[in-house]
Amino acid sequence: MTASSPDPARTIRNRTFDEIIIGECASIERTLTPEDILLFAVMSGDLNPQHLDAQFAAATRFHGVIAHGMWGGALISAVLGTRLPGPGTVYLKQTLKFRAPVRVGDTLLIKVTVVSRDENRKLLTLDCMCTNQNDITVIEGVATVLAPTERIERPSATLPEVRLSAGGGLEQLLDRVRPLGPIKMAVVHPCDAPSLTAVFDARAAGLIEPLLVAPRARLQAMAMQAGLDLSDLEIEDVPHSHAAAARAADLAAEGRVDALMQGSLHVDELLHAILKAGPGLRTKRRLSHCFLMHTPTYPRPFIITDAVVNVAPTLEDKADIVQNAIDLAHAIGVPEPRVAILAAVETINPAMQATLDAAALCKMAERGQIVGALLDGPLAFDNAVSIAAARVKGITSPVAGHADVLIVPDLEAGNMLAKQLECMGNAASAGVVLGAKVPVVLAATPHSRTSRTGSCAIATMLAHHYRAFPP
Repeated sequence: MTASSPDPARTIRNRTFDEIIIGECASIERTLTPEDILLFAVMSGDLNPQHLDAQFAAATRFHGVIAHGMWGGALISAVLGTRLPGPGTVYLKQTLKFRAPVRVGDTLLIKVTVVSRDENRKLLTLDCMCTNQNDITVIEGVATVLAPTERIERPSATLPEVRLSAGGGLEQLLDRVRPLGPIKMAVVHPCDAPSLTAVFDARAAGLIEPLLVAPRARLQAMAMQAGLDLSDLEIEDVPHSHAAAARAADLAAEGRVDALMQGSLHVDELLHAILKAGPGLRTKRRLSHCFLMHTPTYPRPFIITDAVVNVAPTLEDKADIVQNAIDLAHAIGVPEPRVAILAAVETINPAMQATLDAAALCKMAERGQIVGALLDGPLAFDNAVSIAAARVKGITSPVAGHADVLIVPDLEAGNMLAKQLECMGNAASAGVVLGAKVPVVLAATPHSRTSRTGSCAIATMLAHHYRAFPP
């Protein structure tokens, strides 16, 4: 039996000192992603806000986040250790000059060139150069290495998958919201264990002072079954879920509660009651739902809308959906959110209504009909969240690859996107309905306790925001 030869695509090999000539060169290419910056910060412990805090970085001389300088230096090391001379190389000395910043989405060509050989000591001197996609030199320097004298050829190591997870996402949100103080929240018909548990979780987190609007006897039976004590909670006794929705909507319209939360009744019951409550609760805008989501593979939280309320929104509906999402972004501290209007393609196609709506929404923003954000569309999902994907398609935009808000074409697209991110993308989510004079928390997917608590935190933040900026 003969041993199989190594797979060339999975093999790493070197060049020995005797094989290497002056002028020989090798290179690799690498595009900087947000994950690269985060991983380097985790590995190095360098938490300089110039690299990690977009708001801080925007006010610096570079007007945005840039890579750690030594990220590029590490790429030079990668060329020396894997290409020229390759395995067996001993790094002895390196000089570096940082000529220009490297930004997310920049594609670097990292090249080393042999400029001298020391036959006696088997030393090589190599010029090192990193240039970006515009042929601008960002890093240059000189390396001295001890070259290998024996041939090495090995299968490439299989690296473990690394996932970044922003630790303490819910706790960070709660830490931000708690100092604002709890709000009065009417919880509508919380007559199942998840709904009632959510009330206690949100109260324990310092987010709400709950008012339970439900049949008292049914509530007490559920509380006894769940082992919960309702003795210190305020209860508005009503005969059934329809009455609970109507009464809670009236309380909000009268200004007696700051927010509403869905319990075990159907979402249509609650929304119908809000719509019937009239001008005391309604605003000039359409109701719409926003998911605030955070995934391990995207560098910041983002909003998806509308994935719950509006089934097939018209252009007029979408204008309200966009403005509601912008208001939420402002409330959570994003002063000028970047809004991507999603479609299946990034070009305008008269046969695809979503692309026409996207173009119209952007023009509405130009004319001041939508305010407070940067809009671009149509954008395909990959263009909206990936700078590299946008560059491949030749899209130059302050939104593409940086989206804070994703506006989906319809409920089906949004619901599938949100659930895919939750189930397969390990996304954490919270949700709230905007367009009324108080925020509304729905028991939409997922039904996890952390999601509901996070949703209450968003509602608390919005309710305090509405006191200064009424909707």
